[in-house]
Amino acid sequence: MDSPMFSKYSWLDFLFSVVGVCTYLFDVGSDIWVATEFYSRGDFFWFGVLIGLMVLSSVVVQMFSWFWLKYDRELEGFDEQNAKNILFGGCVKLSFLLHVLQLGFFCRHISAIWQGFRVWWRQEQGSGYAVYLTHDLSMLRLIETFCESAPQLTLMTHIMLHTNKARTVQCVSVVASTTSIAWMVVDYHRSLRSFLPDKAKQGWGSALVYFLWNLLLIAPRVAAVALFATILPSYLAAHFLLIWPVLVFWVWRQETDFMDSAGGEWLYRATVGLIWYFSWFNVAEGGTRRRSIIYHSFMATDGGILLVTWWFYRDPVLTQSYAPILLATLPLTYLMGVLFKTLYYYCFHPTLWMPPVMEARLEDELPDGQEMVFRSIAPQTGTPRFRNKRMASHATHFYSKEEARKPSKINGCEANTVV
Repeated sequence: MDSPMFSKYSWLDFLFSVVGVCTYLFDVGSDIWVATEFYSRGDFFWFGVLIGLMVLSSVVVQMFSWFWLKYDRELEGFDEQNAKNILFGGCVKLSFLLHVLQLGFFCRHISAIWQGFRVWWRQEQGSGYAVYLTHDLSMLRLIETFCESAPQLTLMTHIMLHTNKARTVQCVSVVASTTSIAWMVVDYHRSLRSFLPDKAKQGWGSALVYFLWNLLLIAPRVAAVALFATILPSYLAAHFLLIWPVLVFWVWRQETDFMDSAGGEWLYRATVGLIWYFSWFNVAEGGTRRRSIIYHSFMATDGGILLVTWWFYRDPVLTQSYAPILLATLPLTYLMGVLFKTLYYYCFHPTLWMPPVMEARLEDELPDGQEMVFRSIAPQTGTPRFRNKRMASHATHFYSKEEARKPSKINGCEANTVV
């Protein structure tokens, strides 16, 4: 029997895996459709940009997947569990070939569904391994979303604004990218919550606020970049190349230790810099409030500059129907996102309801005096014990507490001021 202290695979986990592969296939199918339309209409520049985004995203995701597969082979008992995997099995050469052919991410989806089916439907052992696979998939979706879906959504929005019309295939692409981003937010939050003790106490209200906060912060950022690209498209690459190295440098300064090799760690830092171009997530413990304030202040300033530049260089005739609305709503939307984020930490953060006694007891059970309370993955009886330390690391950083916490009240909600 699994201890109640640890995650157990459920029918909802299986449902999330199935929906995840469906959204992935929908996204890939829409990408191919859009690329075909661009090529057939002679829009070779947009065709090249789209294919470039698809290839870059796929290569980055496959690299992360392969790195993690290599790291996991060193875990006690992992090969025994992985040997039962429907696609990877215990064959290293087959795994490597699948990743070279850009099929590793898709195979992970199928493998997670198969393992989940064995555990949930057939009642076989391996619940911990099934949860382990879903957590890796959640992180890979996060990477794939900000390497492809967010840039592609920016591209499609730019093309529709630039041409002042929207074809069906472009609308489908926008829907697919938006769906991918929305699902990533929901799935990633669910994976983070699985590391909390008694996660049922953090209900769906917290998930809704988390979703709204991310949606309201990502949408105006994508819109501002797309609007800027309509008037100065040649400067967009310069804008990204100016900001991205600064963000990567900031990640490096935080001394991240997410991957198990130096090359993998620099890949992670470069990817986090790309993610930060669109959205923030914490990658290191301590000083989270200060870093969050710096980031959002910087991005609000940058977004404001992009928006003001677009306003002065735009075509006043073609944009008169929506320009004033965008100029007013985009900053307000970003501000609402910051407010929803603040609301989450003041009214929904798990440190608000976690009893001190439970917190102390759980901390005593963590290895090596780990500061954050989260769940490890415990396999069924008779199998070696292992946990997904990658998702645990993200959960630690997301749910971390400031070194000095002062209770405060906002609208009657007592809180510890953490960001």
